[in-house]
Amino acid sequence: MVNADQNPLIRVRGLVNRFGSLTVHENLDLDLFPGEILGVVGGSGTGKSVLLRSIVGLHRFNGGTVEVFGEQLDRLSPSRRSEIERRFGVLFQRGALFTSLTVQENVALPLIEHTGLPRHDAEHLARLKLALTGLPPEAALKFPAELSGGMVKRAALARALALDPEILFLDEPTAGLDPIGAAAFDRLIMTLRDALGLSVFLVTHDLDTLYTTCDRVAVLARRRVLVADRLAVVEATDDDWIREYFHGPRGRAAYQANQLPQET
Repeated sequence: MVNADQNPLIRVRGLVNRFGSLTVHENLDLDLFPGEILGVVGGSGTGKSVLLRSIVGLHRFNGGTVEVFGEQLDRLSPSRRSEIERRFGVLFQRGALFTSLTVQENVALPLIEHTGLPRHDAEHLARLKLALTGLPPEAALKFPAELSGGMVKRAALARALALDPEILFLDEPTAGLDPIGAAAFDRLIMTLRDALGLSVFLVTHDLDTLYTTCDRVAVLARRRVLVADRLAVVEATDDDWIREYFHGPRGRAAYQANQLPQET
């Protein structure tokens, strides 16, 4: 849960992102606090994934500051930047696994590269990470093309967890999953957050994910963060896109589904 009395793990101030004449972000501010799951939503073209990539250092932004663990990645030496980057894990859209490697090899790779572990030890730890995400042991030796979409997501999550990160970045983690698979993935994220003490930056368009997992929701609109707060506050914000998104048929259905008592 959010503890706003603590210093944020991520602090974005005045962020500017431009692509030619197109300005995607202008004076964007956002925080991620320890232990929270922050959902980031917005219409098409609002730059949700661009924001994530700006924070993790995969996109060079045009202005403003991004602090992670109190440091600005773009101002660090390569060695210090590598130390900071090891403290977060990223699950990209569609998993982004190496197709020529087995699942086990995919998860072991960052352990071999960043810790110098022998391959045997790295692959042993990789199997533990895969088990942590709910994959069966036989999945370890399969190639990504041999897995279902849900299993690929879990394998990619295991790779993101390989170095025991403090912050987990998830880019549309339930996209392409059936409702049962998406719900199971949502529960997994909450379990991992609670068990491992993670903080989660979650880009999504899935209303069920927002209602099920998120402590706060940030809405990107008009090139900035329009509101970042608890869902009840966000839903009550006077904005056309928010009304259509949260109070339209799908928003009402997601809200009602998450108000029903859970069966035991």
